Amino acid sequence: MKLIAHRGNFKQKNIEKENSISYIEEAITNGFDCEIDIWAKNQLWLGHDKPEHACPLSFLFKHSKKLWIHCKNLQALEILINFKSLNIFWHQEDDFTLTSQGFIWTYPNKNVGPNSVLVTNNAKDYCGERCFGLCSDILV
Repeated sequence: MKLIAHRGNFKQKNIEKENSISYIEEAITNGFDCEIDIWAKNQLWLGHDKPEHACPLSFLFKHSKKLWIHCKNLQALEILINFKSLNIFWHQEDDFTLTSQGFIWTYPNKNVGPNSVLVTNNAKDYCGERCFGLCSDILV
C-alpha cells in the first residue's frame, strides 16, 4: 500500500514545517510520497491556507513520481493541468475527487476501492478496506 505524507508530515503534524520544500524532500528521502498544497499567484507557492513558500516548477517535475498535488486555487489548477506528468487534483470537502492520473482521492471515513487513496488521521492504526494508498500526518 502506498503511504503518502500529508504536506510532508510522516511522524506527526508539524505546522511550522509542513508544505516546505526541505520537509517534503525529507519525507521523500524516507521513502514516502507526499501530498502538497499548491497556490498560483504570480508564481507557484506551497502552503495550506495561503501561499507561504515559493515553489519552482522544477521542484514539481523533479519529484513528479512522488507528489500528489492539491491545487488550492483555480489559477494553480489551470497552470498545472497542462503538465501530464504531474498528478494533480482539486477538492474541498467532496467525498471523492479524481486525480489527473486516475486515482480516487477519498475524504476520511468514506468507502474505498482498489484505486482509492484515503485521507486518514493515523495510517498506523488503519484496519479498514484495502485501498491503493493512505495519506496521513502519521505514517510511522
